[in-house]
Amino acid sequence: MTTKEKKLPDSFKDIREEAGKRLILFNDDINTFDFVIETLIEVCGHDSHQAENCALIAHFKGKCAIKVGTLSGLELCYKTMILKQLTVEIQ
Repeated sequence: MTTKEKKLPDSFKDIREEAGKRLILFNDDINTFDFVIETLIEVCGHDSHQAENCALIAHFKGKCAIKVGTLSGLELCYKTMILKQLTVEIQ
């Protein structure tokens, strides 16, 4: 007996791929740790510990995923952080 692989309709695949987006914060030499931490708390809803960890990861590793969600769900955070002159990207 062989097992058939179930295929998802393309629309389900699109939804699954859409939900896996990440907002990435990149390190820069312009903004202070305090500013980045305050922005993560204000814009992304991080608590102070999470915001500090993300700022440190971005500083030492060059980038950090700061939020996960759908493209439409990440767009407001992305635009707000760009306006605050932070370097971010949705991947």
